[in-house]
Amino acid sequence: MPWLVLITVVGVGWLTYLLAPILTPFVTGAALAYLSDPLADRLENLGLPRTAAVVIVFLFLALLIGLFLILLLPALEAQIDRFIDNLPQLLRWLKARVIPWLQTEFGLEVQLGSLEDITALLNRHWDSAGGTASYVLRSLSRSGVAVIGWVANAVLIPVVTFYLLRDWDVLVAHAHQLLPRRYAGTAAKLVTEADSVLSAFMRGQLTVMLALGMIYSTGLWLVGLDLAFLVGLLAGAVSFIPYAGTLVGIVAASIAALVQFGDASSLLYVLLVFGVGQAAEGMLLTPWLVGERVGLHPVAVIFSVLAGGQLFGFLGVLLALPAASVVMVLLRHVHELYKDSAFYAHAPPASLRSPDAAPAEMGQNPPESGA
Repeated sequence: MPWLVLITVVGVGWLTYLLAPILTPFVTGAALAYLSDPLADRLENLGLPRTAAVVIVFLFLALLIGLFLILLLPALEAQIDRFIDNLPQLLRWLKARVIPWLQTEFGLEVQLGSLEDITALLNRHWDSAGGTASYVLRSLSRSGVAVIGWVANAVLIPVVTFYLLRDWDVLVAHAHQLLPRRYAGTAAKLVTEADSVLSAFMRGQLTVMLALGMIYSTGLWLVGLDLAFLVGLLAGAVSFIPYAGTLVGIVAASIAALVQFGDASSLLYVLLVFGVGQAAEGMLLTPWLVGERVGLHPVAVIFSVLAGGQLFGFLGVLLALPAASVVMVLLRHVHELYKDSAFYAHAPPASLRSPDAAPAEMGQNPPESGA
């Protein structure tokens, strides 16, 4: 049986690696169905048929995503336009302050001609592209394969989400029936614990990311930063990696503040905003919304994301932390089995015991000296 489990795990991993380029819409749809299933269950408990409950949840989810995109894209386009407009000011600040300081302190020779060319190139291409939406559409139109892939993903994600959400409870029941009866109880316990960990992570962490994005955007807006929304959204989006959101946000906001204000004192306000956000995340948001059920060490989180991206690309990044949470549940179970095993409990042979430890292990008092 252990060999069968090992072969199955290796086979699934290898198959996932081979199919990674086409699995993203299915994984995204499964994640949306998993997140939406509790709401569908509540509507079903109120007396609605499962299909009707799923239709209501599906339409509500589609409305939220549609409103988010409609409100997000114009704001992002305006922020990117403003960032490109501020690039010449950044170059002037670098020439006037940073480069002379580097030359005086370290003797470095820095030439900004190439950066100015890049700025002019960005402005020229961005203006000719006509903004974010037009640029994306033109990029997609250059490749028929890209267009087909984009359209396929756009169609597959809602279709997969709808059918998985409708049949979620049935699929779970069928999976439970396929388990060997002697392992069904243990498997149900592990699945329940894994579901608790996954729900705490996925629903809680997504809420934390949204809350941090709002905190950072609002704080930077109060400071007067033009790129407040763009920087806050970026920092909130990568905050699922410990300290990465704060680090990326501080760097991006500091550069934007120096470009806009040209004064190093503005960095104090940036640090204050992200200090408040980090304190809110550590003392309020994560304990309240995520709790201690996940319990992944920050180093394990960083390693999981990097390893997932290296092995499976963007799909691996999506699956990294949920998979790490499930592995953590399995490792806890293995640890419990090890602590209850005879291998852990039995004392070592007498020939391997140290002279001082042997009497204590056998429950005897050591002989007194001078007796």
